[in-house]
Amino acid sequence: MSATPALIETSRLSVAVPVTPLPFSTHRPLNILVEVSVAIHPGEIVCMVGESGSGKTTFGRALLGLFPPSGGSIVLEGTALPDFSTRSFRAVRRQAALLFQDPLSSFNPRQRIGAMIAEPRRIAGTGSTRMEDIATLARKTGLAEQFLSRFPHALSGGQARRAAVARALSVVPKLIVADEPTAGLDVSVQGGVLNLFLDIRAEQNTAFLLITHNLSIARHIADRIVILYLGRVVESGPTAEIFRSPRHPYTRALIDSEPIPDPARRTGEPPVIGEVPSISARPGGCEFHTRCRFAQPRCRTEAPVLSGDAHQVSCHFPLPAAAGASPIRLAST
Repeated sequence: MSATPALIETSRLSVAVPVTPLPFSTHRPLNILVEVSVAIHPGEIVCMVGESGSGKTTFGRALLGLFPPSGGSIVLEGTALPDFSTRSFRAVRRQAALLFQDPLSSFNPRQRIGAMIAEPRRIAGTGSTRMEDIATLARKTGLAEQFLSRFPHALSGGQARRAAVARALSVVPKLIVADEPTAGLDVSVQGGVLNLFLDIRAEQNTAFLLITHNLSIARHIADRIVILYLGRVVESGPTAEIFRSPRHPYTRALIDSEPIPDPARRTGEPPVIGEVPSISARPGGCEFHTRCRFAQPRCRTEAPVLSGDAHQVSCHFPLPAAAGASPIRLAST
């Protein structure tokens, strides 16, 4: 763990949404995130990984107040937010920017790209909104000046992604939350976007929270990885250590599921992941026990606690360090 104080830190952050009950049913909130604790330090790149529906996007939005938390706390540069009101989250939004999963849907289709890049500066009242200065900012992200006069529909996926990055950088944020920043992009364009993030970090010491299900991206760019399962952190730690010696069976299965485009390096059959339980009917005990081949009676009745120092794992029977290379097959019950 870095000795530098965290830029932003969550402690037991939870998100629950009300659900309209069916006739004759008990009204219970739907727990999407459950006591998630994550710290992001200045200049650090943290990847949050998990299957679809694991709560990654919800966490990113809750961090910025776009999805109101229902419990826990958020500390920004050593000062805890007094509550989860819009007023409190303004302090976070002055320091952070969000890159949506689909940049085109986050643009105003009737507004030109240059005007949208300048808009955060105009709202914040900081920085120049002259088109010459906006063009200089756009060029830093690899977006040519000619695209500033175009409407969003005239941009390709890679160009739209770079325009979104330029808009995020217009107020020099200390943190960028990027939700699936390479989704739908060609591999060469993905590399360009990731290298752009690394350049931004080197120049401005900007921290990143990258939300992704692509382990190749996490392996390439992340300093630390946080693994979510059903809205809970099941493992977290330095990237190299997570890939070298995953301790949670779920993490191991995710790594074994990563495609390897080399027949000579393939080892046996891919792991059988099976169905993810519904968050409206969470399994008792360890919520992963219905898919874990190592489950013991204790796992069905007692929930594990996240423990450890730099490398944390939530498992009653964690895998030994430097586990073997054979894939883990998970039950689909």
